[in-house]
Amino acid sequence: MKCPFCGHENTRVVDSRPAEDNASIRRRRVCDECDKRFTTYEKVETIPLIVIKKDNNREPYDRKKIEDGILLATHKRPISADEIRNLVNDIENEIFKREEKEVPSGVIGEIVMERLEKLDTVAYVRFASVYREFKDINTFMDELKKVLDKD
Repeated sequence: MKCPFCGHENTRVVDSRPAEDNASIRRRRVCDECDKRFTTYEKVETIPLIVIKKDNNREPYDRKKIEDGILLATHKRPISADEIRNLVNDIENEIFKREEKEVPSGVIGEIVMERLEKLDTVAYVRFASVYREFKDINTFMDELKKVLDKD
């Protein structure tokens, strides 16, 4: 592993343990040249996943798109960075457990909404309003009524 500080090729692992999500390994490393420490995460390589968009175009799965959507939905909400990271990890694990080579974006969106609804209803409604492309206030109110009826 190349040192991110000095670029030296030789580094040593000084500590190794399962990451919080139990789906990866956290390794603490030290550079043999500059003695700086850094952390890496090792994850099992999965089959490449293709996302089928609403217009039937296909594109490679991109974790960042899920993260960005959740960050927008949870903006200024009392949700920690750890909770967001764990949420994205859970969503990603659920997607990959399906062992499908292609997944419709609608399936991913529904998983995200299901998880957000459990975490924070305001974030859920924000995400749903963009994801479901509410056309007017009535469709927005219908979704709010569903949320209120569950409480």
